Amino acid sequence: MTEPTPDDALPLGDLRVVELGQLLAGPFCGQLLGDFGADVIKVEDPGRGDPMRQWGREKPYGKSLWWPVVARNKRSVTANLRDEQGQKLVRQLIDRADVLVENFRPGTLERWGMAPEQLWQTNPRLVITRVTGYGQTGPYAERAGYGSIGEAMGGIRYVTGDPERPPSRAGISLGDSLAATFACLGTMVALHQRERSGRGQVVDSAIYEAVLGMMESLLPEWDVAGYQRERTGATLPNVAPSNVYPTADGQLVLIAANQDTVFARLAAVMGQPELAQDPRYATHGARGASMEELDGLIAEWTATQDAEPLLTVLHTGGVPAGRIFSAREMFADPHFAAREAIVRVAHPEFGSLAMPNVFPRLSRTPGAVRHTGPELGEHNDEVYGRLLGIDEAALSALKERKVI
Repeated sequence: MTEPTPDDALPLGDLRVVELGQLLAGPFCGQLLGDFGADVIKVEDPGRGDPMRQWGREKPYGKSLWWPVVARNKRSVTANLRDEQGQKLVRQLIDRADVLVENFRPGTLERWGMAPEQLWQTNPRLVITRVTGYGQTGPYAERAGYGSIGEAMGGIRYVTGDPERPPSRAGISLGDSLAATFACLGTMVALHQRERSGRGQVVDSAIYEAVLGMMESLLPEWDVAGYQRERTGATLPNVAPSNVYPTADGQLVLIAANQDTVFARLAAVMGQPELAQDPRYATHGARGASMEELDGLIAEWTATQDAEPLLTVLHTGGVPAGRIFSAREMFADPHFAAREAIVRVAHPEFGSLAMPNVFPRLSRTPGAVRHTGPELGEHNDEVYGRLLGIDEAALSALKERKVI
């Protein structure tokens, strides 16, 4: 179990973030900031809350297992943003914040009287981080944009999967998470620049652009060479050996030895050092051209050995290799345990809940998971009462009117 960490001991403990929006693209940005100590005040719709409270495949006790992770380290307040008084409350919170994170369609904040120019009138240092499918400008800006559509438009769907089948998806919400990660990076850059200028700015993170930013040399390959990357399954064109290979006990082992020096080590481990001098395999380009033949040779060798002895030989020989982990293997692996990559956090229903730890790791002021996702409106009295100074009678009236 992790020990509670004082917020002011964390690297972003002096920042306050107001998180609007829902689902994943905006909230994951808030999670990343909260992981390093920012006071993230999540604003949710009264009575319903963020749909992430209900999302997820498994729901023991009727509870989402996704919500405790994406809402960890946050405080939850409720406010009806379609109500003028609810908008006023949120404006007061934003006036006391360093960062506003939202992932509504472009124009939504503006309709609620929260355009950037209006917010800067009372809080000129505010950084406004906006995560959308297509960005704040351009002919597609008004379209509804989900992560899967951004993955398709940004290029990663086209190159993912078996070449004989339609494009596949990763088993996670990759586009949303990438857009949120870029949004977090942009937020930190804008905060750093604010220290010099004293002024906030808009961080515009589009899902399709976040995916596009990860697409390596796909664009210049087409622009200069007229080459279109296609789906290639478990391999990358002209990168060999880098594939999944069978073992005698029916397991699969991934070996990545596509660099010249690393391939020479693999050849030595295989007991065939002459392969590293063979013109068909001696260079990166030659191995790429002979990929199928080379993969066949390696598969013949791996198929004679059980997975664990094979991995021991490869690791000893300095060859990058490993199993393909599921959650089961992660929980059992000693490296995950030694680095505390999986952390257990107290939870009111589950006792404790395992989740990914905070990454990346800082040597002097690391982040921490202080608590799991809060109950809906759990911090209404704390935030509206202590932070905004609203008395109990006024809070009761707001609750009766369903403003909060």
